[in-house]
Amino acid sequence: MEKVKVTLVKSLIGSKPNQKATAKSLGFNKIGDFVIHDDDAVIAGKVKVISHLVTVEKVEKS
Repeated sequence: MEKVKVTLVKSLIGSKPNQKATAKSLGFNKIGDFVIHDDDAVIAGKVKVISHLVTVEKVEKS
């Protein structure tokens, strides 16, 4: 399965409570944090909720 690297690039200050909860569920605590997840529908939905706060990159298999 393909992997995606999701990086938090903007602050959660002033974000709606559901966006903060989504960021927490993805594993973000502060700006610059990144996580690598499988590229599936659940992660895609979570990223869509906070798309204005994160960047997404495909991770190549090694």
